[in-house]
Amino acid sequence: MRQYNLGFISDEDIYSHVKNTVESYRREITLKQFNENIVDPIKLTFDSKVYGKSVYQAIEDECFRQIDKSNTNRIGYFHQNIFRYAGNGWSVPTHGFDVENEEKHIYVELKNKHNTMNSASSQKTYMKMQAKLLDDDEATCYLVEAISKKSKDETWNITLDNFKRSHKRIRRMSMDKFYGLVFGDYMAFFKLCKALPQIIEDVVRDNLELKLENSVYEELTKEHADLLTALYMLAFSTYEGFS
Repeated sequence: MRQYNLGFISDEDIYSHVKNTVESYRREITLKQFNENIVDPIKLTFDSKVYGKSVYQAIEDECFRQIDKSNTNRIGYFHQNIFRYAGNGWSVPTHGFDVENEEKHIYVELKNKHNTMNSASSQKTYMKMQAKLLDDDEATCYLVEAISKKSKDETWNITLDNFKRSHKRIRRMSMDKFYGLVFGDYMAFFKLCKALPQIIEDVVRDNLELKLENSVYEELTKEHADLLTALYMLAFSTYEGFS
């Protein structure tokens, strides 16, 4: 096995974690899946002509857009479950908070981006943390953002029931600071990001079955050699004139 030398996690564990994430990725798209919500051939026509793409490229972009939408939760899996390998009391429970350390009285909710929670969701999360502080007077709760506007570890200020609320043990933290807290290395997240492209390449190279299978083009052109005609017939086959 290649040596990644991250220091805070073994080569075997980071390889296994990346492999589990890649295996959870959506790796297949068929014509039936492609057209589950009826693809708009008029939009794809505009896309291809306005942006100077071939119809093939426009279809490929739509395929990857659909696949990407399915894979958002898989990245959440990657961010959360790496802390299974941290040791020192860190755990990823099946319910409750996303990451916990009961020995240190730390409870964490993870979000991929700083803007993924609306007001209602933010308030619900904050009240969950308030309740934890009532249950455990030594607790510190963190809202950790993988993609934050800045590197931070600060008190979470929020408006709740029309009143501004804050507590020094309910905090917002960026992922780099959280890696520092968990692994004792404030460069750990940087090291991971730097090594990640190579680790993913190694996983995909070693596991050929993880490659994407896309049968959309083949299925589209079975009855119509012209891709654009095939797209219009897919959406409008029962419309006047198209039959």
